[in-house]
Amino acid sequence: MPGLYLVAILVSAGFIVLLDARFTLAFWRAPVRAATAVVLATAFFLVWDLAGIAAGVFVKGQSPLYLGWDLAPHLPVEEVFFLAFLTYLALVVQAGASRLLARRAGPHGDDGGEAP
Repeated sequence: MPGLYLVAILVSAGFIVLLDARFTLAFWRAPVRAATAVVLATAFFLVWDLAGIAAGVFVKGQSPLYLGWDLAPHLPVEEVFFLAFLTYLALVVQAGASRLLARRAGPHGDDGGEAP
């Protein structure tokens, strides 16, 4: 089924958006900063991919799940969506982990224990 890989990425990203919105983690906390991070990191990883393709390290496998549209040789269009998703996921996980660690440390930044 052509396009299934892209659909899976978009559905997964949709669930990450829901988590982000529910807990105000990345885009709902600082939309410009989050968008800038996603765009810059996606661009960085695309350059990385292109360097790997030029060196012969990265090659596109054959799969009926791809749309079949390539942005460059061995660079399917799905790669851009995957890299943006991966970056956004990293932002949400980092923000969520930071919030959990801060909550665990207590309301005043201590570890919740008694002072000596």
